[in-house]
Amino acid sequence: MAGLRHTSSIGVAATSSPQKRDSADVTIADASHPFVSERKSYGQDESRGGGRVRGRCYRKYQDLYSQSSFRKAFLLSLFTFVLVVVYSFVPLLWDLWYYRMKSPYLCMKDGFFIRCPNVKEAPQLWENPHSATTSWRQCSESPKNGVSEVPSENLTTGYILIYAEGGLNQQRITIINAVAVAKIMNATLILPVLKQDQIWKDQTKFEDIFDVDHFIDYLEYDVRIVRDIPDIFPDKAEILTDLRRVVKYIPKYAAAQFYIDNVLPRIKEEKILVLKPFVDRLGYDNVPLEINRLRCRVNYHALKFLPKIEAMANQIVSRMRNLTGTSKPYMALHLRFEKGMVGLSFCDFVGSRKEKAIMEAYRKNEWPQRYMNGSHLWHLALQKRKKGRCPLEPGEIGIILRAMGYPEETQIYVASGHVYGGRNRMATLKNFFPNLIAKEELASKEELDDFGKHVTSLAALDYLVCVKSDVFVMTHGGNFAKLVIGARRYMGHQLKSIKPDKNLMSKFFGDQYMDWATFVKQVATIHQTRTGLPEQTFPNYDIWENPLTPCMCPT
Repeated sequence: MAGLRHTSSIGVAATSSPQKRDSADVTIADASHPFVSERKSYGQDESRGGGRVRGRCYRKYQDLYSQSSFRKAFLLSLFTFVLVVVYSFVPLLWDLWYYRMKSPYLCMKDGFFIRCPNVKEAPQLWENPHSATTSWRQCSESPKNGVSEVPSENLTTGYILIYAEGGLNQQRITIINAVAVAKIMNATLILPVLKQDQIWKDQTKFEDIFDVDHFIDYLEYDVRIVRDIPDIFPDKAEILTDLRRVVKYIPKYAAAQFYIDNVLPRIKEEKILVLKPFVDRLGYDNVPLEINRLRCRVNYHALKFLPKIEAMANQIVSRMRNLTGTSKPYMALHLRFEKGMVGLSFCDFVGSRKEKAIMEAYRKNEWPQRYMNGSHLWHLALQKRKKGRCPLEPGEIGIILRAMGYPEETQIYVASGHVYGGRNRMATLKNFFPNLIAKEELASKEELDDFGKHVTSLAALDYLVCVKSDVFVMTHGGNFAKLVIGARRYMGHQLKSIKPDKNLMSKFFGDQYMDWATFVKQVATIHQTRTGLPEQTFPNYDIWENPLTPCMCPT
């Protein structure tokens, strides 16, 4: 390069003529600096070589333009490819997000399944500590060789007829309260009528479910009961429609004194009264102790299901325990996640837009007054979820049970209607506990056909199988769970009845920083006393769930 620079400088210095210098400049530029030759050729015509230089410039610009076009085409193709990829993977990403939102942060996702670490089985996994269950005994049964204080039929104050509405367990509570109210007013009770419910669509009579003879005979020392409206009232249809004989607007959880002051005088005057509606129309703390004890006597002793229902339930229990050929304990799970329950709860459960739209239309149609325009619902739904006022999802209760130490092979009897969301909603729970079984899998179609004539008969089977289970678990409140837990407590408190703390559980499920070991410890601590152990009563407590004080006495 040094030699080249030296030769060039000598050539320029040796040329004296301007024309020769220009010619030399071009020659030198052509040899070493092409861009100089382009600048020099602008004032020259084609005959002096300008055309050749311009051609090279045009080709150079053409090359640059081609490169720019190629870049644009490449970028456009890349952008299009990215759009196609994103568009293709959006549904997959949505599904992954959706299932991630449905699953807690505590366990690992494996495809569409959730897997939680194993937990060491607790020593008292299947029963409460014996030492904690021996301090109370039953004391509400009818006394042996008792003397009846019930006056003859013509000396009672009159007759009362009560309509029992709702499902089986709501009807059961109504019947119990009807006996108590008849006792308070010293009236004769006409066998309650089971009214057809709008949801259940079931036309069942008292004698289709309950043992009428046992009911009347067991209570003969407490209340006079007759099977039908007496013949002294010839126009029975008129009784049901005559406004003078129908008592409405009875306050919820009314005191015993309310009936003495407001209803008893009308019975004495009209001789027969129809009380409706009659759901929760008698309180707990504002009635005498002997009345509450009578209610326990009706619930746990007098109100028995028909022998054929009891026998079928015992068969299902036996089959449940011997599924594997060897006798094993089983758990009964009352899974309240039917469409009606989800709709009535007005809670928000993660789902697709289509699912939410269908549920929104369903709620608007079934509960128009509560729905209003729907603008307030989702905010309230999220708040209810955070406060633990919503039913637990199948996957959520599965994680809680795994945290308590119940192994994968646990046999679980599922007492539930059609679960909202079907198999997709049940997939996580089924993954945790493959041995989920319903009565339809334990009894043949022929065996259940006879009970299928009355929906409440099938509900009675679920009730009995849950009462007799080794462990009972509820996922949401309701009369069914209350009555089952109360019956198991009355049997001695030894049978576990797990009532999850939904308030704290909802907070834990939303805590993405809580690890599995901490969650397990918290679950064990919180539910240590929520397993059906003896529990002190409190003002306005629910006698059906905790019969301790009126129905049981210290040993």
